[in-house]
Amino acid sequence: MTKLASRPAPVVTRACTLAALLLAGGGARAADPDGLAWTFGGFGTAAVTYSDNRHADFSSSVLKATGAGYTDAWSAHVDSRLGAQLGVTVNKQWSGVVQVIAEQRLDHSYRPIVEWANVKYQATPDLSLRLGRIGLPIFLAADYRKIGYAYPWARTPVEVYGAIPISNSDGVDVSYRWRAGDVKFVSQAFAGGTTLQLLDENSVKARKLTGISTTAEHGALSGRISAFSSEVTINLAGYLFDGLRQFGPRGEDLARQYEVESKRFNALTVGATYDPGNWFVMGEIGRFTTHSFFGKSVTVYSSAGYRFGAFTPYIAFAGAKAKSATRDPGLPLDGLPPQLAAPAAQLNEGLNYLLKSVPVQNTVSAGMRWDVRHNIALKLQYDRVRPGQHSRGTLFNVQPGFGAHPRVNLASAVLDFVF
Repeated sequence: MTKLASRPAPVVTRACTLAALLLAGGGARAADPDGLAWTFGGFGTAAVTYSDNRHADFSSSVLKATGAGYTDAWSAHVDSRLGAQLGVTVNKQWSGVVQVIAEQRLDHSYRPIVEWANVKYQATPDLSLRLGRIGLPIFLAADYRKIGYAYPWARTPVEVYGAIPISNSDGVDVSYRWRAGDVKFVSQAFAGGTTLQLLDENSVKARKLTGISTTAEHGALSGRISAFSSEVTINLAGYLFDGLRQFGPRGEDLARQYEVESKRFNALTVGATYDPGNWFVMGEIGRFTTHSFFGKSVTVYSSAGYRFGAFTPYIAFAGAKAKSATRDPGLPLDGLPPQLAAPAAQLNEGLNYLLKSVPVQNTVSAGMRWDVRHNIALKLQYDRVRPGQHSRGTLFNVQPGFGAHPRVNLASAVLDFVF
């Protein structure tokens, strides 16, 4: 990977430069644009996080098995990962890239996964086509959400980025660069799908995934707006929905309303950042809708920081708010015989436990980034996480005693690097 400048660059400039180098694949070092050229680079995060709440785990993704809190007060699994990328440029038109990442998975392993694997055809200087496994162009940090060095915080805000834990799809995208006055745009249209294996043969399937995304840049101001839709199936909690169906029309209605079986998932995200050099301010907002137990939600974050040489103190606020019910009375118990009332009550309890997974949460963060070298950054961050009533927020492995108004204090030390 081409070395970055020794002087700490603005967060947005650094992130965009790094993302461009990674996305360019073999073109980053090609001396002869018409000749075959290979590149290899990598990135990683070595981190440890402490949580003072021993009744639930906190992590950067719901796709991890453990976190800080219940499993261990101190955890290295929350943010640690290692990635490598191989790129090839065949000529001016054809190039390819493969990116592999190792981080904790639901089976507790660190088996590497292929994050990207695609072939790119540059039809014109402004028009390109990619085919294969492609990063979803959702959120400001879509091109580098796994590369901790590219953003100022210990991790991307979980309330926003955790709403779409899937970060890639298998399919095709078309990108077109254009200008309107002094504003530079890149518009993308994409289509594809993905299957994510969970535990015990459970899986998440996203089919008929289509979307559009446009980024804009004008001087120190840049932004992205994205929208996508997919047909999602999650074969999870099947026992619950099968049980509800045994209780007649009301149970059938509940199962139909909340199960995730070929349900349409829609997302709209808008983000912007302003980074004139000595300071930065940025924020994003997202709206997510599905006719299942995930319901409807709105997420948002804002962040600002100021640079003192190699040091960048920053603050951030993030929140997720449910726009649909997080509790349901479920099956009516009145009039049921005792032998049916007890299992019906258990089904109602299971349904409301499932609805607790709809995130209602806010987080206040403060931290310091130190650019130790041109390719190494050390970050110290404190977070105060507050899940809302009738919600576990983004926490998991929830245990008895979690409480209706829990508070979680987090402390993280993160070492990000690129090579």
